[in-house]
Amino acid sequence: MAYPFKQILSPVQFDENSLTALSVARDLALTHDATVHVLYVVPIILVPGEGYIVYSLEEQEQNAKKTLTEMVQKHLAGVKYEVVTRIGEVARSVLDVAQTIGADVIVMATHGRSGLPHFFLGSVAETVVREAHCPVLTIRPGGKEASGTGER
Repeated sequence: MAYPFKQILSPVQFDENSLTALSVARDLALTHDATVHVLYVVPIILVPGEGYIVYSLEEQEQNAKKTLTEMVQKHLAGVKYEVVTRIGEVARSVLDVAQTIGADVIVMATHGRSGLPHFFLGSVAETVVREAHCPVLTIRPGGKEASGTGER
C-alpha cells in the first residue's frame, strides 16, 4: 500500500451512488495530486431463449465509454483521470484493473443490499474488499453528498 494515494481506482455504474463514490475519489485525488482511474464494466448477461443470446458487447462498451467520458469531464474537472472500460464479470474486472494500474486505493459505491437480494445478486463490493491487494473504501447509499462537499 502506498500512501499518499497516487493511483485511485473508482469503479462506477451510471447511478447516484457511483457519483457519490466518484466525488470521494475526486476529493482524495485533489488532496494527494493523484490520478483517478474511472472504470465501467460491461457485464456479460446471458438471455435465455433458443440457446443463449449475448448482446453486442463491443457496442455496449463503446456506448459506456462515451457516457463515462461525459460523466468524468463533468465530475472530475481539475483532476487527472483515466477512463477504463472492460467487458466481463464485474468484481473480477475491478480486481484485475486494480492490479494492472497498481491502485493504491479503490473507492467504490455499495448498494447496501441485504437478505435475499444480497443472496441472489451477490455483492461486488464484498468480493472486492475480500480480495483486493490494496485498501478499499466503500461508500454506502447516502454516505456522502454527491455534490462533493462532504456535508450531510
